[in-house]
Amino acid sequence: MSKTKKPVRIWKVLLSAVLAAVILLVGAFLALTLTEYKPEDVEAVTPPAGKAAPAESGTMTVVIYNTGYAALGENADFFMDGGTTTMPEDRGEVEANLKGIAETLKALDADVIMLQEVDTGSKRSFGIDEAAYYAEELGLPFDYALNYSSAFVPFPLSSMMGKVKSGLATYTDLAVSSSERIQLPCPFSWPVRCFNLKRCLLVNRIPVGDRELVMINLHLEAYDSGEGKIAQTKMLYELLSAELEKGNYVIAGGDFNQTFPGAYFYEPLKEGNWMPGILEDTLPEGFGFVFDDSKPTCRLLDVPYKGNDAPQYYIIDGFIVSSNVNVESVEVVETGFVSSDHQPVKLVFTLGE
Repeated sequence: MSKTKKPVRIWKVLLSAVLAAVILLVGAFLALTLTEYKPEDVEAVTPPAGKAAPAESGTMTVVIYNTGYAALGENADFFMDGGTTTMPEDRGEVEANLKGIAETLKALDADVIMLQEVDTGSKRSFGIDEAAYYAEELGLPFDYALNYSSAFVPFPLSSMMGKVKSGLATYTDLAVSSSERIQLPCPFSWPVRCFNLKRCLLVNRIPVGDRELVMINLHLEAYDSGEGKIAQTKMLYELLSAELEKGNYVIAGGDFNQTFPGAYFYEPLKEGNWMPGILEDTLPEGFGFVFDDSKPTCRLLDVPYKGNDAPQYYIIDGFIVSSNVNVESVEVVETGFVSSDHQPVKLVFTLGE
């Protein structure tokens, strides 16, 4: 009798194991669904407590920099770009990248600094509040717009990302009258939407006489099939047009995850790896693209940069500027991709009539 019962017991154990796995999986997705970050379309953000008024007829500088959450420096590869890892091996590497980024920003001494991929409590950056770190190092007030908040990111299966909390941060000592987080369209459906980015714009309004200098910090879609970039860019263009119609000065800058019309495309291209979209040359009337294609702004994360003989480069960081802003210069600041997979871009400008 024991010979006939043994197979039955094995099947019961296997069935119980499968049932437990299903229950665990369903429970996990239920938890992610219930805790999904669902921001409002427009949310007020506490503006930087700046004191200095902009010099209406003077020269000003804005710097954009995707900091790669201080974990995507020269030693990093990344699974979404064809690499294998999700985070550095130790906290010290993140701290070294933070220090390098802060030193670069201090040397640039910009009136406005707009950063992307700034973590404030993520496993991938060892829980460090990077926004607060930069504020202390730079001695500047800032505002912050969350665009990635997930209690647990369950991929890649080999090394799950876990908790992620990240966003956009703008630093300035100029007097900002108001700040807003504006939600962009999300191209992903359930369940991927539950643990993916909810990309946004961080808009700061700086009074200049009877007008405003509107600074828009952005980080558009990267890993969609294209419709997300199109929808988000369209929404950005509508905002730009509306602000210029009011007579305001407008500068939008950051990581577009798209290259600019007419920009040099760095060779060699690595077939099969991530490629950026291309921004259509259909800007609203009164606006122009401003970028520097003499140096790359981003590198592919398929392998570590250090010792890589043939890296893939891109130009995806830059600006869109209204015609009443006079551009004096735009320059990619060479950092050797030591502390981030991006390099900062500096724009020098004056305000026109």
